[in-house]
Amino acid sequence: MNKKRTILPPTALRVFLRTDPLINAEIRNQTIRNLNIYKNCNEDEIADRIRYLNLEWDTERVLEANAATLIILSSILGIKTSRCWFLLTGLIGMFVLQHALQGWCPPVPLVRKWGVRTAEEISAEKTALKMLRGDFAKDTKDAVELLKIADKM
Repeated sequence: MNKKRTILPPTALRVFLRTDPLINAEIRNQTIRNLNIYKNCNEDEIADRIRYLNLEWDTERVLEANAATLIILSSILGIKTSRCWFLLTGLIGMFVLQHALQGWCPPVPLVRKWGVRTAEEISAEKTALKMLRGDFAKDTKDAVELLKIADKM
């Protein structure tokens, strides 16, 4: 995926655009390996994998959980010990804002190196698995029916 870098990139691409291309390639290759494992599996095994993917934490959730933990900890330390800890609270807030706007903050390279995927990357694997399972072989243009099919997935 070759996307142009901008100051405020599209939400769905912001983490991908701010990640080292080698790490993006490794994450993509792992997804391809996962799909190759499931390409000859039955519907139940594919459904199990999709259920597993629905539980996978994406980059946003990992970053939010870590930031919230650090904010709570630094706030407690600021109240109990020294007000200097509130500087850390403010710094974390700045990083969260930077991530929201640009898709990057200091922990992102480490989180991505650990192989944590974006919601879009997880969704791409789920969509490919659903294609393998034949979910999109339905021949309908009815919006209600299409939404029912999508909700089932």
